[in-house]
Amino acid sequence: MLRDDLKEAMKDAMRAKESRKLSTIRLILAAIKERDIADRTLDDDGNRDDDAIVTEILSKMVKQRRDSIKAYEEAGRCELAEQERQEITIIEAFLPAQLSDSDIKTVCEAIVAELGAAGLKDIGRCMGALKAKYAGQMDFAKASVTIKGLLS
Repeated sequence: MLRDDLKEAMKDAMRAKESRKLSTIRLILAAIKERDIADRTLDDDGNRDDDAIVTEILSKMVKQRRDSIKAYEEAGRCELAEQERQEITIIEAFLPAQLSDSDIKTVCEAIVAELGAAGLKDIGRCMGALKAKYAGQMDFAKASVTIKGLLS
């Protein structure tokens, strides 16, 4: 389970005195706890056994850091951009393997065929199906562009 993997990785980072990894994992665990509290979905142990939610949080954190990298580079703050890249590497270690661009295209074609999507009005339906089946496994911005290309 991802939560257990994260807690174990935090302990390992503490033992190895890896401060960047430790602080990043603490941020991940804090985001998960915040989401649990917001959703009020805590079970008896104070944890929720849903890897999909953890994967969604991790994906969101990666996206935030990519946006930050762009802003830092535009501002000439390369050292801060590098810190964000290091955090992305740490976060991505807990995400499932990402689909390649060719795999994304294949999956998008299959979803369009499966749903019988015919026009741009079906983009939302296709994206919903992709997010349900491939959460955390692909860049949905790329998938959206691919779907639009297939439906237009």
